[in-house]
Amino acid sequence: MPSEEFDSAAASFKRIGQDAVTHSRRVAGNALARTRRHHSENVELLKRSGRGAKPGDPTPGTLRAAAERFRRARGLAVPSVPDPADPVPSRSQSPARPPRSGDDEEDFSQMRIMKRDG
Repeated sequence: MPSEEFDSAAASFKRIGQDAVTHSRRVAGNALARTRRHHSENVELLKRSGRGAKPGDPTPGTLRAAAERFRRARGLAVPSVPDPADPVPSRSQSPARPPRSGDDEEDFSQMRIMKRDG
């Protein structure tokens, strides 16, 4: 009797494993198909908008609208679009730093601290 139970349990375990593999393959196939569909839609949007000619070109309105719809449909944040009339800061300009507060006069080097007479 224990041998029959073992065989039954082993067959059940094997069947469950096969079902899990089948399910994961189906899910992976669906995900791959969805990815390919999104890719082809993106390629089509790029063709229709003329985007991709030069890096740094502003994103066309049709592409921006499609991206906004995508983000809103998935509950993602939609970043605000800067006004094209605003000047774009140069990457070579360093951001303004607040002035230091008197640390320049103090010497915090290890040797100086260790030589102090308590």
